[in-house]
Amino acid sequence: MTTSHARPVTFRILFVCTGNVCRSPLAEIFMRHLLLARLGTDQAARFMVTSAGTNAVTGVGMDPFSRAELAPWGLDGAAAGFAAHQLDADVIREADIVLTADRGHRSFVAALEPSALRTTFCIREWERLLNGTDPGRLPADPVARARSISVGAHLRRGTLSYASSADDTIPDPGGQPALAHRTAARMIVSAIQRTVELLAMDTRI
Repeated sequence: MTTSHARPVTFRILFVCTGNVCRSPLAEIFMRHLLLARLGTDQAARFMVTSAGTNAVTGVGMDPFSRAELAPWGLDGAAAGFAAHQLDADVIREADIVLTADRGHRSFVAALEPSALRTTFCIREWERLLNGTDPGRLPADPVARARSISVGAHLRRGTLSYASSADDTIPDPGGQPALAHRTAARMIVSAIQRTVELLAMDTRI
């Protein structure tokens, strides 16, 4: 029987880019990996991490250069099994938070599902907003922490100093040399590390 003290069961995170073959799958796979490493199997299983593209070709595999950026963490197998998905309103509605590669994707999400505007952030915007989070004031339960972090980020939106579109963009490395994929990966990894740092019971990465 459910009681008023029952923990929130799950928290769903959706990453969005254009083709769902470079930025968002890398974010999905690395987020899953780091949640498992920091929270352990039982707690990590409460986080549902997915990704989709605003203009994806369903079933296409991950870009080889972006996939190579996951190799240092031993995530080649996960990347090899990845298949692109097209974003739709149903997928957005299922998410507790949507993290996008740039403002265009954020606008696309809001146009498909206006109710998601308050829980949709550019990945780099999200990382800036996390800087105002006090870990000591967060609940102990990781999923409750995730919900609290999301609400706090929404409340701080608009209170920070001006950020340009470029500040909120992870440049699309598709069709670019390996260095472009490495640059995008570093931006994504930084935001994910900060997020999981706040979700973990201790705050070391």
